[in-house]
Amino acid sequence: MTNNFTFTIIKPGAVAHEHIGEILTMITRAGFWISAMKYLKLNEEQARYFYSIHQGKPFFEDLIRFMTSGPIVVAILEKEDAVEEYRKLIGNTDPAKAEPGTIRKLFAESIQRNAVHGSDSNENAVKEANFFFSLSERFTKAGKFPI
Repeated sequence: MTNNFTFTIIKPGAVAHEHIGEILTMITRAGFWISAMKYLKLNEEQARYFYSIHQGKPFFEDLIRFMTSGPIVVAILEKEDAVEEYRKLIGNTDPAKAEPGTIRKLFAESIQRNAVHGSDSNENAVKEANFFFSLSERFTKAGKFPI
């Protein structure tokens, strides 16, 4: 499987606090190419489907409420070793444990409202990108995505 792209969500809290520009700047300065991006609002059905892996966990309902509380920005990012490199850039899920200078350390409100999502594997990057972007939208500098 390829490892030259990943998927991200700028979550409702970061959007509401007007951090989109700062986050996108950090992403591009870290050498990522933004090959697809959308600004949208999830409905409850979409959020429940996207986060179904967490269904039954104590935080699931709060996660769904948060992710449907306002608009989000979704994007496909390209870079060699993209998943690993992006995970380093965003930092630990818990902003109190995140490294200084990471996106979550700078912009997260809490572990539950942690500013951004980043795919945790190449396989999940494919699934997550497919959820938000149609085949016709998946273009890169070199052509179509290999997914």
